[in-house]
Amino acid sequence: MVAVGLHHVQIACPRGSEDDLRAFYGSVLGLPEVPKPPVLAARGGVWFAVGDQQLHCGVEEGFAPARKAHPCLLVEDVDEVAAAVEVAGRPVRWDEAIPGVRRFHTDDPVGNRVEIQQV
Repeated sequence: MVAVGLHHVQIACPRGSEDDLRAFYGSVLGLPEVPKPPVLAARGGVWFAVGDQQLHCGVEEGFAPARKAHPCLLVEDVDEVAAAVEVAGRPVRWDEAIPGVRRFHTDDPVGNRVEIQQV
């Protein structure tokens, strides 16, 4: 078997955080929400489209935010996104560890690490 692509990445979230995640991933980062199938919607969480792939935020009992593991979102204007993240009150931590790559890290409303990188 050979994988031919990546459909989605799932991150964890606590029950009841969906509106905060919609505000951050949907309103601040501009990701469109993907409707969940009814049987899965009953479990909570929220899904977003990221180009042809998806970011799934799934409810996890005993939730602890991911501080190291993280999704990396590619954007056309990293400065514009950094400004929107700051206006929303989220941290912007610029990282120059990879020469020639403009990127920063932030935390979503539940504390998960998220990387934003210039295309």
